[in-house]
Amino acid sequence: MKQSRQTDLESAIERLVQEHVAALHAAASTAVERAFSMRTKGRMEAAPLARRAAGSRRPPDEVAALAERLYAAVCANPGAAMPKLASLVGASARALNRPAIQLRRAGRLRSVGQRQATRYFPMTGKTSAKS
Repeated sequence: MKQSRQTDLESAIERLVQEHVAALHAAASTAVERAFSMRTKGRMEAAPLARRAAGSRRPPDEVAALAERLYAAVCANPGAAMPKLASLVGASARALNRPAIQLRRAGRLRSVGQRQATRYFPMTGKTSAKS
């Protein structure tokens, strides 16, 4: 009787371990598939919604809309770096280059630092008022 209970317990434990290993395997496979699909999707999402021919320019209204979203993100997060701002705006850092230049030229945005250490701040006073 005691031997039978021990055998039943051993088989139950073995079955639970196998089920757990199978569940871990399935979860790991799902995570790997999701990671690879997100990487591909992330690259596709960084591109503009409407595909343009190589070398064609973005419409001015699209650049202006990105500039306004960038300015709002900078006002909400002064001193942030471009990758952080890009994630807040929902565009790639490269896509925000031209809007950032336009905002600096308009006197609405100030950048401090160089390359990866560049931080962005909103300008205050008369020059930051939208014309």
